[in-house]
Amino acid sequence: MTYVETELASQPECWRRAAALAEGVRDKLPEPGERVAVVGCGTSLFMARAYAGLREGAGLGETDAFAASEFPAGRRYDRIVALTRSGTTTEVLSLLADVRGTARTTAITADPETPVRTAADDLVVLDFADERSVVQTRFATTALTLLRAHLGLHSDAAVTDAETALAEPLPAGVTECTQFTFLGRGWTVGLAEEGALKMREAALAWTEAYPAMEYRHGPISITTQGTATWALGPAPEGLGEQVRATGGLWVPGALDPLAELVRIQRLALALADRRGLDPDNPRHLSRSVILSPSS
Repeated sequence: MTYVETELASQPECWRRAAALAEGVRDKLPEPGERVAVVGCGTSLFMARAYAGLREGAGLGETDAFAASEFPAGRRYDRIVALTRSGTTTEVLSLLADVRGTARTTAITADPETPVRTAADDLVVLDFADERSVVQTRFATTALTLLRAHLGLHSDAAVTDAETALAEPLPAGVTECTQFTFLGRGWTVGLAEEGALKMREAALAWTEAYPAMEYRHGPISITTQGTATWALGPAPEGLGEQVRATGGLWVPGALDPLAELVRIQRLALALADRRGLDPDNPRHLSRSVILSPSS
């Protein structure tokens, strides 16, 4: 088995541990009413967007999400949360240095022995969810589970659904498709974006992601026989029927949206295997982006 296969399969247990940890790190995470920015790069950016949607949707405070390189320097926040699996990503470390003293900062990482240890005011360590693979699976979903639990929005049903996502066959016909679109609403738009990224990274697949209500505003024009449209969470009324009418494959979101992401991770690995690709060594990618001063 590849590293990423093993790590993907461990997610239910990682989620249980993260949910149990949430209360113990409450003082390091945003309080209700705080104005919060969440930052990350790549997969961590999409988890940041999902968390921002969850927190603001729950009425717990204004919450924005940014790529670490695109943080608006003149905007003020009570707290900045940085998601960084490796703790070494250049853009994240640079941002934490730039905002020191202007807002309280929290880093959520898998490796406490990296520069992020001293770059942030508070550190939350998920070392049990660390990964050897380049392609992120369990760290990302475990970090989001921790944050969901902190918001009071995690349930045991999500873990059960993740176990189902690992055990049941993939949707019929989906591995024969050549183009994939993932749709979300609210916090699950970030999950849809992450699903598309996983497919690109691991399987070099043609993938896109949109807010579900935007799908009718142009993107549905590419839907046809041999394409798949996959919803993470409830879909807009009638959209499934419209997709089927094009000849495309419609995959409804039957599980907790985070568990649906696990199913998409499995699809990415299945396609990689069909295409003779090594998901532990995706082309042009490294586990962490560390830039030289001139980059």
